[in-house]
Order: sequence, then structure tokens, then C-alpha cells
Amino acid sequence: MASINENYLKLPGNYLFAEVAKRVKQFRAEHPQANVISLGIGDVTEPLAPTVINALHKATDEMAKKDTFRGYGPDQGYAFLREAIVRTIYKNRGVDVTPEEVFVSDGAKSDCGNIQEIFGLDNVIAISDPVYPVYLDTNVMAGRTGLYDAEKQQFAGVVYMPCTEENGFVPQLPKEHVDLIYLCSPNNPTGTALKKSELEKWVEFARQEKAIILYDAAYSYYITEDDVPRTIYEVAGAKEVAIEFRSFSKTAGFTGMRCGYTVVPKGLMGYTKTGEKVSLHQLWQRRHATRFNGTPYIIQRAAEAVLTEQGQREIKQTIQYYMENAKLLCAGLQKIGIEYIGGVNAPYIWLKTPDGMSSWKFFDKLLEVTHLVGTPGSGFGPSGEGYFRLTAFNSRENTEEAVQRLQTKLHI
Repeated sequence: MASINENYLKLPGNYLFAEVAKRVKQFRAEHPQANVISLGIGDVTEPLAPTVINALHKATDEMAKKDTFRGYGPDQGYAFLREAIVRTIYKNRGVDVTPEEVFVSDGAKSDCGNIQEIFGLDNVIAISDPVYPVYLDTNVMAGRTGLYDAEKQQFAGVVYMPCTEENGFVPQLPKEHVDLIYLCSPNNPTGTALKKSELEKWVEFARQEKAIILYDAAYSYYITEDDVPRTIYEVAGAKEVAIEFRSFSKTAGFTGMRCGYTVVPKGLMGYTKTGEKVSLHQLWQRRHATRFNGTPYIIQRAAEAVLTEQGQREIKQTIQYYMENAKLLCAGLQKIGIEYIGGVNAPYIWLKTPDGMSSWKFFDKLLEVTHLVGTPGSGFGPSGEGYFRLTAFNSRENTEEAVQRLQTKLHI
């Protein structure tokens, strides 16, 4: 008899975005004439930058020639990309990260889910609430949580850090001991970002607790405010307590190309049950080499092009385009009297559902009345109930049409 991993049975229902897709598919089947505009899943819509396209063509041509063809590459990533990451992302901000500390992968989502494999199952995890579901779900699958309480909408054994209107949607330091702390800044879904003074408190807390911060910086390029760090390593001492995840997906439109990277400092330590220090860099290197055969060469050359001066100019133009969409959505919501946050340091708008409506009820109403798709806040955690996420990832034409529908069809 082949037994299963029963931890999977703890997970309630479908993965959030799979459930959204299921409902939209059913709506389209029942209303084939409806022009449905999706402001739900955070997928990019604009084409790749010209510099990236040129790099892809050049690298593809290399694969057609015997003397420049490449098979398996270095599992940690080609040196040319890791060096470019260090030069453009870190050294430009005065941060000391070395190429040896950078691990290239197929995306931040994979790494955020996989990183928990190098930690023991007895670690206590702390997550912001609401937050990206992958952090929690992968720990449930591993067996690091207790059972799900449907009434509380929480898993036993997990420290939830509510991000609510009362605390400015910013996670507060836990009052109990925790071992692994998931922080996402700018946050998906709320769009809020941690200021340097706030991150300094987290770094000090992690040092005191001998905890590790798992820091998702996938949206760092969308930050506009000066007092918000673009990397956690801008905070003194962060390399002693933090692993950082980054991605080219939302930065450069690589959602279909799949490339990201994780920084694991060489001086970062975990502990055995007897208190012996162990290098987390070595553990992740071992895991990475065992389970991953490397990101394709042509994708890494494209990522390298993103990090050139011309590539940076081009991707920042596209990011500005999305943030202009965010401004349009915010202005539209303000005009009809719906409360919201976000849209300043992230391409997400976190709105308060009108009249105390539940997140999924508002999803159904929005789809039925305006033919617009968003993401129910409750799917991001119990504190997300009563809220709703809209994304600025769309064409200008669709965004303007969405705002028009909100203002003329959504009567609240």
C-alpha cells in the first residue's frame, strides 16, 4: 500500500488562484458575450524589453553553433549573471553581497516554497496576515503546522501577524518565540512596504531569537518612497539573520520566462538540536545542486541584459507604466468612495469591501455586475476577510475601461 503525505489533506479547498480561475471559467461559459477584464492574478501584460529580446536572439543563435552550444550550466547560475546581479542590485546600493552568495533559479515562488526544506520541522513559523499563500501552504505540506481551524481560518502551531487597518497594515513583532519569519516587502497583497526603521527592529528581533528572516523582495523595483529599503541588506546586521528572494518576473516581465534568485549569505547560521552552528549557505547549496539542474542559458543571458544600463532604463519605463495604471485605479476607487491602500510602492491596490461584504461575495458581485476580476482578500489569510486585491498589471486601455465600469456599474 502506497501511503500518502497526509499533510496535504490539511489544506482547505483549492489554491487561491486556482479557485479564482475556476469561477471565472464558469462565468465565461455562462456569459460567452461578456468582455471579462482580469485585475486578479498578478501577471504582467507588456512585452519584454528590446534589450532582452536582442539578448534572447543572440543566445539562441549561440545554441545553433557547435562551438558556442551549451548543455548543463552551473547549478548555482552562470558567473556572468551572478556578477551582474551583485553589481547592479547590491553594490549600487552600497551592499556587500558576493556572487558566491547568489543562487539563480526559476523564480522566487519556487525558492520561497523550497527554502523550508533546509529547516527542521520543529521550527515555529511566523507569517504576515494577509500575505502570499505559498509561504504557509508549503509549510503545511511539509508538516510544520497543526490542523486547520475552519472557524478561525488558521492553522495550529503557526504565529499569525495580523496586518490590519489598526496597525497600518504592517506586521508587528511577535510576543512569543518564533524561528522562521516570512516578510514580504512591498507586501503582496496589501501593497504596503516596511520602512528602514521598521526593518531594523525585525533584524534585531531575529538576532535576539536566533531566528531567520525569509525576506521576499520580488516587488522592490516598484518602491517609490525614499525611506523604504530596496533590499533588507541595507539594514546593518541583516546578513547575519536574513535570506532574500528576488525575481525577474514582475521586475522585467519574466513571468513566462521563469528566472529569479536567492541570496544566502555565507555567514548565515542555523543550529542543530544540540546547538551546533551550521552554514545555511552550504545546506542550500547542497539542496540546490541535488534538486535543480540550472536555469536555461538563454534565459540567464536575457536576465543579464535586464541588468545593463539600457536594460534598466527599459524595464523602469514599463514599471512606470504599471504604476500609472495603479494611479488610475486608485483615483477611480476614491471617486466612488471605496477605501483602499497600496498603489504607491507596489502594483497592488488593497480595497475595503463596501457595506461589510465578504471578500468572495464581493468577488461574485464585481464579476456579475462589471465583468471585472479581482482577488478575494480572505484567500491571503483570515485578516484579509472584508478586503479585496486589484492589480495594475494590464494594458492602459483595459485599466481605463475597468475604472469606467467601476464608476458607472458598481452601485454601492
